[in-house]
Amino acid sequence: MIFNMLSNLPQVTKNFLIINVLMLLATYAFQNQLNLIHMLGAHNFLSPKFEPYQMVTHFFMHGNLMHLFFNMFALVMFGAHLERIWGAKRFFWFYIISALGAFVFYAGYSTYEMYQFKQEILARPDGQEVLTYLNQIITENKFYQNATMVEHYYVNSGVTPMVGASGAIYGILVGFAMLFPNTQLMLLFPPIPIKAKYLVGFLMIISLYFSFVEDGSNIAHLAHLGGGVIGFVLVKIWQKDRKQFY
Repeated sequence: MIFNMLSNLPQVTKNFLIINVLMLLATYAFQNQLNLIHMLGAHNFLSPKFEPYQMVTHFFMHGNLMHLFFNMFALVMFGAHLERIWGAKRFFWFYIISALGAFVFYAGYSTYEMYQFKQEILARPDGQEVLTYLNQIITENKFYQNATMVEHYYVNSGVTPMVGASGAIYGILVGFAMLFPNTQLMLLFPPIPIKAKYLVGFLMIISLYFSFVEDGSNIAHLAHLGGGVIGFVLVKIWQKDRKQFY
């Protein structure tokens, strides 16, 4: 049954699905030897653990099975439809650019916040010593138990990476809603029908709100917002040439 489902998917969607599943399996398989989340997840630009390749690898990583399931469900349901309409090449770049845009939104803001807190630390008489120590414990994946609020935030900013394909998925959702705004979708909870434009619009508003309001979760709302914004911009640009678009 699974192989039949995969055979019916367009090529790019299928390959993205397979890569994401394999990366989660690798995360579980090597968890005692390697922390792939910290290696391949995206750290912000000022973190001592940031590596340029993380800008790409992070959107093939997921924290757990449920995180993977919801992203891949949306990829199959909406991404496959867009790929059939646009073709493999256009859909591939739409996915990649939306994911990269999500990273820029999230990492850019996170880097700005980290810079502000670094300046506060450096304003202390022992600031440089504290900063050196914090960089050391971030690199060694240690947790600073006696951190002040500023130091504690700095440590978590450096240690906790962003992972997941959600930025690309939000780009896909926005793209689908722009092309098929009145398509009726069925919610799972509660099981009621809703037009694509209203559902995706609501999701974007939620992402905007929680991007700047602390909700106590580990969800990168700003990445969702960034992926959706980039998806919107790409569709608007491509719509200028309808003969080559849709």
